[in-house]
Amino acid sequence: MTVRVLVADDQEIVRTGLAMILDAQPGIEVAGQAADGRRAVELARRLRPDVCLFDIRMPGLDGIEATRLLAGPGVQDPLAVVVITTFDLDEYVYAALRAGARGFLLKNAGAELLAQAVHAAAAGDALIAPSITARLLETFARTGPASPPVRPIETLTDREEQILVTVASGRTNTEIADQLHISLSTVKSHIASLMAKLGARNRVEIAMWAYETNRVPFTGRRDGPRGRR
Repeated sequence: MTVRVLVADDQEIVRTGLAMILDAQPGIEVAGQAADGRRAVELARRLRPDVCLFDIRMPGLDGIEATRLLAGPGVQDPLAVVVITTFDLDEYVYAALRAGARGFLLKNAGAELLAQAVHAAAAGDALIAPSITARLLETFARTGPASPPVRPIETLTDREEQILVTVASGRTNTEIADQLHISLSTVKSHIASLMAKLGARNRVEIAMWAYETNRVPFTGRRDGPRGRR
């Protein structure tokens, strides 16, 4: 099945480049392009793409608000949104994940990782660039959640606690299965259980909960935001 993608970035050269890369990937086609967040939301609601690929800083309406309008809490039939940006340590990125984004990538991620993120989002999964997952979530977890972390509706099992930590570390389902010596279907079952117990919409929210509740130890890094693009 072909995955239809909407690309939104205010820089024409970047937007065109992303569209060309995506159109060249098997099973992916660009359904539309937008130069600002407001136009992106309009197109997304009309075209109903499988995945929206949004830059963070855009005129009119930024990528965070666009994400919240299309995938935020309370949105009926939310769309899958992947945020793509230049800098990996950015308060806007964390806000975008809070707003409902299913993934986060750097603009230099490369065609293969970009395609993986798009396919993962379309399948209801989520992908954050593995090289920055822990740093990103840990850095912004220090600022404290907008509200106290939710209490699980049921106590997590020991295996679910293990799965929780691997998800927060940016492992894919296949990597988790290999690491814990369990089947891929078992991994998916545990992640579904975690989402139900935590009220999480995707694995990104599972990972953030792990950091907010200190399931994942801090490394002591104190990196600050390096940009807002």
